Amino acid sequence: MAAKNYASSEGTRPVRKFADGQAAIPLLAAALAAFGVLMVYSAGSYVAETVYGDRFFFLKKQLAGFILGLAGMAAAAFFPYKKLKKCKWAALALSFAALALVFVPGLGQESYGATRWLRLGPVSLQPSEFAKYGFVLFAAAYAGEKPERMRTFAGMLPVLAAGAGVCALILLEPNMSVAMCVGLVMLVMLFLSGAKARHLLAVLLPVAAAVPLLIAVEPYRLRRLYAFLDPWASPQGEGYQLIQSFYALGNGGWLGVGLFRSRQKYRFLPFAESDFILAVIGEELGFVGILLLFAAMGALIYCGARTAARSRDLFGFLLAAGITAVYAVQTVLNALVVSGCIPPTGLPLPLISAGNTSLVITMVSMGILYNISRSPRPRRREQGGAP
Repeated sequence: MAAKNYASSEGTRPVRKFADGQAAIPLLAAALAAFGVLMVYSAGSYVAETVYGDRFFFLKKQLAGFILGLAGMAAAAFFPYKKLKKCKWAALALSFAALALVFVPGLGQESYGATRWLRLGPVSLQPSEFAKYGFVLFAAAYAGEKPERMRTFAGMLPVLAAGAGVCALILLEPNMSVAMCVGLVMLVMLFLSGAKARHLLAVLLPVAAAVPLLIAVEPYRLRRLYAFLDPWASPQGEGYQLIQSFYALGNGGWLGVGLFRSRQKYRFLPFAESDFILAVIGEELGFVGILLLFAAMGALIYCGARTAARSRDLFGFLLAAGITAVYAVQTVLNALVVSGCIPPTGLPLPLISAGNTSLVITMVSMGILYNISRSPRPRRREQGGAP
């Protein structure tokens, strides 16, 4: 009977692991990334053929990133995550250095008026993608060392300074959307670290006041704001992209026009393979397809939140929560932009949009998340048993 019970327990262990979010994290991340490869090909094949003479150009790049991401996720899944504590200052310094290097002539690569990439031979990297997680690692390790210091304003200043510094360098690129993402994640990290409400308000109120100023000082941001309020006022200008996104989503209806059959991707919708890939997904797979995609992304966010809640140490809790917050904030912001709920910003849909830097680093972060979920937890006391 005992053997039978043991066997039954062993047989249900994989089910319990999936229910707890352990096995689900890498499976969902890999499935979403694989779906992203497919949709990048669908959304970008025409542009790739007309611009680069190879309809598989974006597919090859995304597939290479997917393979590298799988390898990185596997490595991160089994590397002891607690050792990352020692890397907090290195991760922050590397984040600042990489963000600063984009302004060095010959290294920074300019595109559409923004300098957001580093050109290293045939490879281009986007430092802001690394900096988001570099900041999360620093904040989690710093707050996890001495939790009590986060209850004072002076104690939380290093986290605040690190987040503000990363945001400032990203704004200089300029890239306000990613800076907003980092800023929101910083507030989440401060809150979860135990910062007092009055200290958070002291940070939040100046930031909220600065957003209109940041929009006003850049004419292109004002034009985007006007286009968001009334895109049909400039249908061939700033409102063009949002209108084309509406056309794609509306054309998809409930079930879509069919995979590979989008019409907006024929150079009507700018950045169809990257920032606005969700519009192409909606056109080809319809409202039902987007709901299923959101269900998968929501499940991944839930698994991340559950991993954080069940973590056995404060560092693991904050690191898991920060990784989950980065993914959740960026996913929600991208969906709001594509659907016209907030002004247009250049923010990719993580694990789905074209872009190897984002894909590889996000998959590595999911490997770390899975690593935290695998960490053994203290056994509960048997009811009525000895302590």
